[in-house]
Amino acid sequence: MTTKSYLFNHEPDWHEHRRGSQHHLPAAVQSWAYEAGSLTQRLRDYYGNEVAVSILFHQWRTPFLSEHRQLQLPPHRYGLIREVMLHKNSKPLLLARTIIPEETIKVAHRNLSHLGTRPLGEVIFSYPDLERITMDLTLIKPNTWTSTAQQNANIAQPIWGRRTVYAIQKRPMLVSEFFLPEILSH
Repeated sequence: MTTKSYLFNHEPDWHEHRRGSQHHLPAAVQSWAYEAGSLTQRLRDYYGNEVAVSILFHQWRTPFLSEHRQLQLPPHRYGLIREVMLHKNSKPLLLARTIIPEETIKVAHRNLSHLGTRPLGEVIFSYPDLERITMDLTLIKPNTWTSTAQQNANIAQPIWGRRTVYAIQKRPMLVSEFFLPEILSH
């Protein structure tokens, strides 16, 4: 079987965000989950420019089933899957998984397929026509993560995350972000 993720043993259980459901989230999680701007910028505003990106996984693969549905991709269609950890001085702050279909890469003039260690948020929030389409939330139990991800990100408790469909020129991409304990304490 071909690996679809460095982060996950299996697909997380996502729940569609519904208006008024914020009160079920801890306050610190609400603050991050409902951030309208770039999470990278918010991290840099707090931690400074030392916030760095480590690439964990960067390959063309078939996304998980719910990711296919969110992106309205035909079955077995590949997307560029990019998983990263944002950290400061090796202290894990945020994990992210992005699925970018080929059509989206084309309209973004290939900027999205050659990010290297540049944060995705730094690039996509510069597009004037960026739209936020939908958002889902999850609380991921430690056994959903791979043992390598648990070790590298110091995951020993359930982790909250948000998954957002963004569109550039009406072409979608899926960005999932997971809030590690360090950032929830601020």
